[in-house]
Amino acid sequence: MANGIDVNVAISGTGPAVLLLHGFPHTWELWTAVIPRLARHHRVIAPDLRGLGRTTRTTDGYDAGMLASDAEALLDSLDEPTASVVGIDLGAPPAFLLAMRRPERVRRLVLMEAVLGTLPGAEKFLDTGPPWWFGFHAVPELAETVLVGHETEYIDWFLTTGTRGDGIPPQIRERFLAAYAGREALRAAFAHYRAMPVSARQIADAARGRLTMPTMAIGAHPVGRNLARQLRPIADELTEHLIDDCGHIIPLDRPNTLIPLLSAFLTETRTSGEQTRST
Repeated sequence: MANGIDVNVAISGTGPAVLLLHGFPHTWELWTAVIPRLARHHRVIAPDLRGLGRTTRTTDGYDAGMLASDAEALLDSLDEPTASVVGIDLGAPPAFLLAMRRPERVRRLVLMEAVLGTLPGAEKFLDTGPPWWFGFHAVPELAETVLVGHETEYIDWFLTTGTRGDGIPPQIRERFLAAYAGREALRAAFAHYRAMPVSARQIADAARGRLTMPTMAIGAHPVGRNLARQLRPIADELTEHLIDDCGHIIPLDRPNTLIPLLSAFLTETRTSGEQTRST
């Protein structure tokens, strides 16, 4: 129980805590290849986000600020005063807000393949508007009404597109499909998109401050370097990586590239104030 909801969470390893926040259409199992490697030196904490997977499907509370509160409450429940926080896709905004609002609790921050609200830096990426499904998901009750009975085809499109046509391991695919089957599962998933206007305001308000902890931005396709451009003006210390020939679902598409980047960054001991690095 954390922040009034039952949070389904995978925990592995011992050492400094690392909190992994997934996106859509995923569950904690997005990190299946990542967890064993990080758990060699860390206590890895990988929850299902509010309403997704086996975590409670609430009627509201899907804005990034509430998700950040969920994450902090989860750390409290596990007696972890601090953690490095890694967020991708829908998991990036709450990771960002947790770091901005409670910097004393976030040792290091990693954000991947996401655009943070309307912060400057991603104008070219958003020049023709957000991805088509943002609008589809945002209309109350529409997407879940249309998609019930066709969840497999819909979720498969994201899993295939997000890995440049390769798809994901069959067992993980089946679990993702099961997690998003049924009207209530879809309703909770799309509630994250319906809360995005609120999340964008929260992000803009928070961005008046600065990210004081070491921060890393990892891009692939399609977001690329846009996230790093958003972070650069507000991060004291930013490391940027672009993974070539990689789809949006980095932890499943290029885990063997991602894992060394995470492992090295999470175990670094340098102090803040170094120049931005880019690869």
